Amino acid sequence: MIKLKERFVTDEKGDRIGVLLDIKEYFKLLEELEELESIYAYDAVKVSNDEAIPFEQAISEIEHK
Repeated sequence: MIKLKERFVTDEKGDRIGVLLDIKEYFKLLEELEELESIYAYDAVKVSNDEAIPFEQAISEIEHK
């Protein structure tokens, strides 16, 4: 789990309009987001009941599209 040390950017009224993160925290968030996307994709495939095909065949089909 990431412990964020964010700093907020505010407008003249004091409303938060942005956030500043340490670059290392930013890249760690991106890595975790990619991992979550992979998990969601895996879960979606599992519930779709589609026929499984070999990895090499899938790559070949993707490259020919």
